[in-house]
Amino acid sequence: MRSEELGETLLPKRLALPIFASDPLSSVAYATQEILLVLTVGGTAFLYLTPWVAAGVVALMVVVVLSYRQVVHAYPSGGGSYEVVSRNLGPSSGLVVAASLLVDYVMTVAVSVASGVDNIISALPALADHRVALAVGFVALLAAMNLRGVRESGNAFAAPTYLFIGAMLLMIVTGLVRVAFGDAPVAESAAYGITAEHGKDALAGLGLLVLGLRAFASGCTALTGVEAISNGVPAFQQPKSRNAATTMGVMGLTAVVMFVGVTALALIAKVHYVDDACQLTGLAGECGGFTQQTVIAQLAAAVFGGDDSVLFYLIQAATALVLILAANTAFNGFPLLASILAQHRYLPRQMHTRGDRLAFSNGIIALAVVAGGLLWLYDADVTDLIHLYILGVFTSFTLSQIGMVKHWNRILRTEQAPSVRGAAQRSRVINGFGAVVTGLVLVVVLATKFTQGAWLAVVAAVLLWLMMRAIRRHYDAVAQELAVEDPAAESARPAKVHGIVLVSKVHRPTLRALGYAQAFGPDTLEAVSVAVEPDSTAELVAQWAEFDLQVPLKVLDSPYREITKPVVGYVRSVRRGSPRDAVAVFIPEYVVGHWWEHLLHNQSALWLKSRLLFTPGVMVISVPWQLSSAPRADRPARRAPGSVRRGEPTRSKVG
Repeated sequence: MRSEELGETLLPKRLALPIFASDPLSSVAYATQEILLVLTVGGTAFLYLTPWVAAGVVALMVVVVLSYRQVVHAYPSGGGSYEVVSRNLGPSSGLVVAASLLVDYVMTVAVSVASGVDNIISALPALADHRVALAVGFVALLAAMNLRGVRESGNAFAAPTYLFIGAMLLMIVTGLVRVAFGDAPVAESAAYGITAEHGKDALAGLGLLVLGLRAFASGCTALTGVEAISNGVPAFQQPKSRNAATTMGVMGLTAVVMFVGVTALALIAKVHYVDDACQLTGLAGECGGFTQQTVIAQLAAAVFGGDDSVLFYLIQAATALVLILAANTAFNGFPLLASILAQHRYLPRQMHTRGDRLAFSNGIIALAVVAGGLLWLYDADVTDLIHLYILGVFTSFTLSQIGMVKHWNRILRTEQAPSVRGAAQRSRVINGFGAVVTGLVLVVVLATKFTQGAWLAVVAAVLLWLMMRAIRRHYDAVAQELAVEDPAAESARPAKVHGIVLVSKVHRPTLRALGYAQAFGPDTLEAVSVAVEPDSTAELVAQWAEFDLQVPLKVLDSPYREITKPVVGYVRSVRRGSPRDAVAVFIPEYVVGHWWEHLLHNQSALWLKSRLLFTPGVMVISVPWQLSSAPRADRPARRAPGSVRRGEPTRSKVG
């Protein structure tokens, strides 16, 4: 796609919702499960805390959504939390947010895909042994789809997301209707007891408070990905800010309704879900071979009459699909943020380059590789991965809300219009309250999850922060080094140019290099060869005299059969003899058409160039000779991805 076609990839709200909000919407599938997982450490005695924990999560969701609606209006350029914090709290704080979000995007992919695979295994237990392969395969598939471009991935992902929303609402409404008619659904696990890890007395007082806070921290996974819309505002159609804010509102409302409905049904159906199946009592067989169904699977079976009904499989398919596709939120957020960081010189500049389909291909590939590695390392286990999750989200939540408060304070100091001041004051209250609440949640998450694995996420974010600072220092140092101070002196011509053509034998590439070097017009020109094999050297000298080539040939001795060291030593000696002069080294090279041909040719030239480029005052000039296998610009070539962008002709355009 041409660069000017970028406008055609902008998203309407109906496509933006599944692209940017599939993560928070799909979190419904495991947020309730994570709450129950924590509360069942005390058996069934503390499940009464579930509604209170869920209410806290809902209240937090409302606060965060309202706060980020302010962000998309105030900062529509797409930097999201990173831009807000960088502008208002300084670059170092902005990098803290950026590092936290990059880590969290990786975790979003890992957790979403692992959870989706869990739901597939709930419906098809025979696939349990292939968990890791399935997870890594889905990550590769998502990366491939996103490399096709934002709009194409949106079209592909829209149907599964809306199918999931519809399926979940159908299950919730059906379950509540059954309750209203006195036929409440009952989960299969309701018949099982739970062996408490800690007695009720041990979890009284402060222990009970800690348990509730841990459950709340786990339930906050429902908020992951909320900020992605604020990062993706430039991808919306006009008016960008209003469309982004509307999409965020719809996302928040839909997520709250589904989360409340699933949690209510889980309590009504008496779903029991534990960390270790051996905590369950009353199992028919050995606990070691028992695979727990996910909370969503248990509810679908209870509501629709068993785990062999069509609607049960519909719910499982829709849930697995949306959980896997929820990683798409990260596949859009990570490359966008990485692109902005690269533009600000905190990441390699390649991250800012758009690929053939106008997607940030390098960011997509980097995310897929890291997330795939994490899934392999943790065996695609949701319980292990979840502890590394959501820490980065609440770091960015908290700092961005503090930054927005400072933003509104700055506006109130200069703005005199009563209507504008009133709106700014209301927004400041919303963001101030959001900063306090998300800050408290950050402390809770850090305190309750740090020893369970969250410390790894902290370490990763710190290392990433240090790396980005180092990259920026490097780019700044290079920019300073390359800055022009004295144009006249720095553009002055060398006193003389000494030309050196490297030759190994007399053949057509050598003659082309000699001709080009002569056309180049150096003050002196000589051909240089290295005497590695006496017979070959003698043949070269004889041919040189036979063809009466008008360029003097110098043969360098090499008692240890090296090529690179004698050439580099000779070039440096020429340079030392005339420091004000320049040395131009012409190297004939083959251009090949197959990857394996690179292994057979140009190895000496590659080593020579790599050494000569480090020598000041030496220019290295490659003189190509296209072998018959190489694609040529003067004849049609088979079209390959990226051929248009690279300037390669296609059959339809030749002539």
